[in-house]
Amino acid sequence: MREAAFVKQNKEKWIAFEKAITLNTQIDPDELANGYIQLTNDLAYAQTYYEESKTLLYLNSLVSQAHQKIYRNKKESRNRIVEFWMYEFPLFFRQYHKTLWISFLIFTIASVIGCLSALNDGAFVRLILGDAYVNETLDNIANGDPTAIYKGGSEVGTFLGITINNIRVAFLAFAFGVITSIGTAYILFSNGVMLGAFITFFYTKDVFFEANKQIWLHGTIEISVIIITGCAGLIMGNAILFPKTFSRRVSFMQGANAGVKVVLSTVPFFIIAGFIEGFITRYSSMPDWLAFLIIGTSLLLIIFYYIIYPITLNRTYAKTIPARLSGAKN
Repeated sequence: MREAAFVKQNKEKWIAFEKAITLNTQIDPDELANGYIQLTNDLAYAQTYYEESKTLLYLNSLVSQAHQKIYRNKKESRNRIVEFWMYEFPLFFRQYHKTLWISFLIFTIASVIGCLSALNDGAFVRLILGDAYVNETLDNIANGDPTAIYKGGSEVGTFLGITINNIRVAFLAFAFGVITSIGTAYILFSNGVMLGAFITFFYTKDVFFEANKQIWLHGTIEISVIIITGCAGLIMGNAILFPKTFSRRVSFMQGANAGVKVVLSTVPFFIIAGFIEGFITRYSSMPDWLAFLIIGTSLLLIIFYYIIYPITLNRTYAKTIPARLSGAKN
């Protein structure tokens, strides 16, 4: 894109944002946060294609002003890792809630298809889960312990093995975004079908409650985070398909960077899921109330961190901007 066209396409947006940070202009907090993100994206584009231009100088100056005024009173954390999970990522992730919803929808539709297929075709479960797993689980059901498969091996060994495997699945869901959103959608769909068939298998054997009480101890976080890493893959894939004002290469780099942040945010949750599967799921004799307390707490943790907290933090943080600007003017 020619520089003149780039400026013409975006100048009204830049001027509006400049007024918002230099004057005490009332603006919706979400719009202000999104405006800052768009501005930094435009700066990255100008750095790539309009080196040493007046446009680049202007955007660089505007971004510097915005950063100084918006973050003027923000204390830098000594612990960069804690700062990332507590502030940087939630503020960043709010813009991708629609993409997260799409990821959830793909996975849910696939799970329903897996359920219906398993109900209508007894051989479908073996096709999806494999004969070895199905035969072992049938033996466990006959012995009165449907989830005995989770009791094999040492606790530490199971924890490490499950955590590594879960992280591998997460990065696979993200990496398939390289072949556009279709690649990630395929991973989400295949895992969704597998889950639907898996859960329905226990239903057809009349051990639905007993099995699910144990499976969802670790599965609540595990499945949720697969959906979230699928969101990361869709972010990267969409950046390739819909570059907007950027070249496809620049858009892909930005999408990949955003997707990596989402994937990194999930690592602690996969560790928690691995810990639960390695050390807790094996105890099938635990009281029902305790099992459902763990499941409910896990679900609330995911919903809070990825949905509620980003919305709340963005609104709270952005609402402090007028006060900061007023203080800066005084």
